[in-house]
Amino acid sequence: VQLQASGGGLVQAGGSLRLSCAASGRTFRSYGMGWFRQAPGKEREFVAAINWSGGSTYYADSVKGRFTISRDNAKNTVYLQMNSLKPEDTAVYYCAVYSDSTWSRNPWEYVYWGQGTLVTVSS
Repeated sequence: VQLQASGGGLVQAGGSLRLSCAASGRTFRSYGMGWFRQAPGKEREFVAAINWSGGSTYYADSVKGRFTISRDNAKNTVYLQMNSLKPEDTAVYYCAVYSDSTWSRNPWEYVYWGQGTLVTVSS
């Protein structure tokens, strides 16, 4: 089982990035997925989550209205569209697979993790 996150990079404040997380080794279309991030010296924090069908999403207050999580079950891929980026969004972003079809903001409830992709937002 492997989760490959991509799409990170350096962007100016106000810019946009789209992260992708492709799963291989098994299908995760029946499971919820989440995005987390970890800035230097800080704990990993919840960003967004989506249920198995994509019909239910949940966002941290800090990204609500700016970020959008979505998924394509045919491609076994989850996305995070990030708009109006701020310097405080700078972090390594991780995708993860939840333990069932729903979602949670608690990282310890996720069973598979990707390797992370770095997002740097300059002011």
